[in-house]
Parts: sequence; C-alpha cells; structure tokens
Amino acid sequence: MLIGSHVSLKAPKMLLGSAQEAASYGANTFMVYTGAPQNTKRKPLDEMKIPEGRAYIEEHGFSHLVVHAPYIVNLGNTLKPQNFAFGVEFLRQEVQRAAAIGATQITLHPGAHVGAGAKAALHQIAQGLNEIITPDQKPQIAIETMAGKGTEVGTSFEQIAEIMDQVVYNEKLSVTLDTCHTNDAGYNVKNDFDGVLEEFDHVLGLEKLQVIHLNDSKNPQGSHKDRHENLGMGTIGFEALSYIAHHPQLEQVPKIMETPWVPLADNPKKKVAPYGEEIKMITNNQFDPTFVERLSHSEN
Repeated sequence: MLIGSHVSLKAPKMLLGSAQEAASYGANTFMVYTGAPQNTKRKPLDEMKIPEGRAYIEEHGFSHLVVHAPYIVNLGNTLKPQNFAFGVEFLRQEVQRAAAIGATQITLHPGAHVGAGAKAALHQIAQGLNEIITPDQKPQIAIETMAGKGTEVGTSFEQIAEIMDQVVYNEKLSVTLDTCHTNDAGYNVKNDFDGVLEEFDHVLGLEKLQVIHLNDSKNPQGSHKDRHENLGMGTIGFEALSYIAHHPQLEQVPKIMETPWVPLADNPKKKVAPYGEEIKMITNNQFDPTFVERLSHSEN
C-alpha cells in the first residue's frame, strides 16, 4: 500500500525537508506544493535542494510522488481572460518543477465557472491543458474530483471526462479522487465505494485513477461543502476509508491525506500533524478513537 500525506516544502531544507518530514510519519509516498498553495510565488529550481532531496527519497524507498498545483489557478474562468495566459504559463512551469523533483502526478483543481456556466469552463480548461501539455512530459496532470461548492466544475466523473475528451494528449491526464470531495459531491463513498469505482471505470477508465486524497468529511453525502476531517472522525468513517486504502485494485495508487492538524489543548494556536497516527491506523486497519485527544495533549 502506498500511503502518505501532504508535507511542507520550505526553506532552508526544501525538498530534503519534505522527504524527511514524510519519513517521520512512516510514509512511503508524499505530496507537496512547490510553494504556498494560496499564491504562485516559486523559488528557482536550483534553490529547492533537489539533488539532496532525491537522494534521500531514493535511499528511503519513496515512490509515486505528487505535486499539488496552487488553488488560485483557475483555467475555467472565462470572465477574466487576462488571467488565462498567466495560468497556462504557470502550469507549464509547474510541470517542469514536478519533473525536476521526481513527481509522477500533478494534482490540479479544474476550476470554477464563476457564473458563465459549466460548459464554458470545461471547454476553456481543456483549451488550457492543450496549451500546457507536451507529448514528452513525464508527470501526468491529475484532475481532482471536486465537492461542488460555489461554481466549481469537476464535480462529476462526466464533467472530468468532458475535459479529457477535448485534450489532444489526454494520455498525459489522470484523476485525483478526493474521498471528501467525492462524498460531498453526492457519490456514496461510505456505503458503496465499489459502486463508485465501477462508475468511475465506466465513465473514465480505472487506469486514469492515479491519486487518492484520503480524507474524511465534516459534512454528509451531497452537501457540496468540502470540509476535511481526520480519519474516522467524520461522516465517511474509518471503516470505509481503510477499505479504500487497502482496496486490491488501487494498490499502486498513492493515498495522500490532507486531514486537519490538531490544536494543542493548552495552546490552541499551536497545532500538530495527525499523519503519523493516521498512517499507523490505516496500515494496521485498526481505528483508535482517542488519537485526536492524545495528539491534543502531546508535547510536540
């Protein structure tokens, strides 16, 4: 099983620090943003400690690394065409950064139509991907399933297929299935994941599923809210999430957690990562209902 989490990539250790953080959680894969997810400021490749990081990654047996593109790139916004060219150029460079650090997938929020309608957004996203993708690039762009808050697109497998069908080199596209988003979009992740997987296979092809974001949800199925919860503490529940993580058809798909950090009981402004505990529970297929409470009283 490939299991890991989002980890930070920041100075001074950059990629080396990311890999070391992932190792501290007991992970064998991980995901990074190449800079802050809320902006598009990025350091030059020669400042990202890539040789040191890649040596550590190889030494510790990490594989199937994922880059997450920043949230604010919205290729679907047809109402602000001045932003489209910038988004395309940024994502071209993100492909280069992902390749340089050894990532195989780039998770991308497809975007939002901001009032112009889903059809217009889906067409423009495909147009942007046609400008970004080259036939010889190594990382795939993994379009993420979205919850449907606001005017988000990519809330159904059919909408993602509509994008892919318009992209020339669509073998360079894949899908990130976020369990929280997919639940909140209306799919029965909790009680019928095999049915969800069968529908995915019918609409997109199971070979397109290359990343799973393994998150519980604070909200019920179909709520269109997109609020992540710690594993076993939300409406999807540990049993369903562990079933997904151990699913035999998804063995070689990296499962990445983006669950909330836990505030300390005596200092709520300070938070600790839950990922080591969550990876342990998933690996052992055994839920510990006290893990959040224990973390909130930890010394870390």
